[in-house]
Amino acid sequence: MMAYLQRLHSVARHLNTVKLAQPKVFLQNRSFFNSNCRMEQLSRTTTIQMRKKLIGSACPIWFRDEPLKIIRAEGQYMYDEEGNQYLDCINNVCHVGHSHPDVTKAVSNQLAILNTNTRFLNDNMLHLAKKLTDSLPGKLSVCFFCNSGSEANDLAIRLARKYTGNKDVVVLDNAYHGHTELLIDISPHKFKKPCMEGKKEWVHVADPPDIYRGKYAGDPNAGEKYALMVKNTIDSATQNGRKVCAFILEALQSCGGQQIYPPNFMKNCFKHVREAGGLCIVDEVQTGFGRVGSHMWAFQLQGEDVEPDIVSFGKPMGNGFPVAAVVTTPEIAHKFGEGGHEYFNTYGGNPVAAASALAVWEIVEKENLRDHALKVGGFLLEEMKKLQEKHEMLGHVRGVGLFQGYELVRDRETKEPATEEAAQVIIRLRKKHILLSTEGPYNNTLKFKPPMCFSEDDARHLVKSLSEVLSEIEADNDALNGHNVGKVGR
Repeated sequence: MMAYLQRLHSVARHLNTVKLAQPKVFLQNRSFFNSNCRMEQLSRTTTIQMRKKLIGSACPIWFRDEPLKIIRAEGQYMYDEEGNQYLDCINNVCHVGHSHPDVTKAVSNQLAILNTNTRFLNDNMLHLAKKLTDSLPGKLSVCFFCNSGSEANDLAIRLARKYTGNKDVVVLDNAYHGHTELLIDISPHKFKKPCMEGKKEWVHVADPPDIYRGKYAGDPNAGEKYALMVKNTIDSATQNGRKVCAFILEALQSCGGQQIYPPNFMKNCFKHVREAGGLCIVDEVQTGFGRVGSHMWAFQLQGEDVEPDIVSFGKPMGNGFPVAAVVTTPEIAHKFGEGGHEYFNTYGGNPVAAASALAVWEIVEKENLRDHALKVGGFLLEEMKKLQEKHEMLGHVRGVGLFQGYELVRDRETKEPATEEAAQVIIRLRKKHILLSTEGPYNNTLKFKPPMCFSEDDARHLVKSLSEVLSEIEADNDALNGHNVGKVGR
């Protein structure tokens, strides 16, 4: 046993002194990776055939008709089996950049020493909990750790139900909160699909505060008025004998079309929800860890006086390593544990998972990624707004930091969604080795959520390429439709 422990200490000391080679140099050794890491042992055709046979058909894949085979990535770039480089504008999972050496080292070091379940004391989890709670306002000071944003949101609803004794949940239309059965039931983005079961009686859907298409778009008091619509949804539920346990909303709607909430929306929503006896849950799974630039958490854009009862985290938290969390108040956490009730998650917050998240946090701070998001995001947003002057199809540009959406329309007056054109944009950009995707209720919003190391040069390249693609599509449409499509007021 002593010899075993001495060997572990020796390994740890060695890893702490090793300086990892730069990703580009290290990964270019293709023969090493082909023989040792199984990066590509199958032809692309064989990979596609095996995926169709071995992986469920319900599991989505980008570009289903002509899928990409990605074998490595670094920073904001991904590489296919032929060595082609793609600019990644959509992968907010690898938050601080693909294959970041500091995350790799932190995970490798910890994995060489200890990884076990969370029934033992370990300091990594506590250091991470302290980081999270110190960054949050008010009484948000108790953590639960899990493995994914879906697990986090599922737990958040359980906490709210146990604390209030109520069942019903209020959500925003087009919201997406995860893939468990409970979360699909509270995600209109999912349950509204024809193949799903539809809305359950305990779910109450309010209009989202859409600043482009919504009822109060352009209204200086839009935040208060959209919040009143949430109140009306709650009032309607209570008048029918329902009791609300929580209102859950994404800090910024992502699948709903990269929606940026108007000022005073959350504050007023939270007031109405609490008056009805419910809790306020903010889902930071898509938006957290400095993506918006000015704040660590996107809900803080709504004001320093906005304080949720529960906040969920996930997706970018470990830069691709599975780790997520829920933070709540001591009162809610205590109520959840009454009667001997336990929440045990085998891997949630394990030493390696916590090490990955701590590394991400350190990189965000050390590399000033919040300031970087403000600078690059601000530059890109202005360039996209300039592009609107050239391309009538670019109906609305919105965003904050490195969270942006560009909505395409066929007519700026009617705002007819340019859904087919948006799909064409994605395909044509892929041919230019740029990866974007579409979202929103009409799938006409180009979604931009890149790794946080995305640069101004990358932004210029994206704007130039998008302009070229829009010009091509507008020319094609003009030729097909007698110059009607893509023109203002026609």
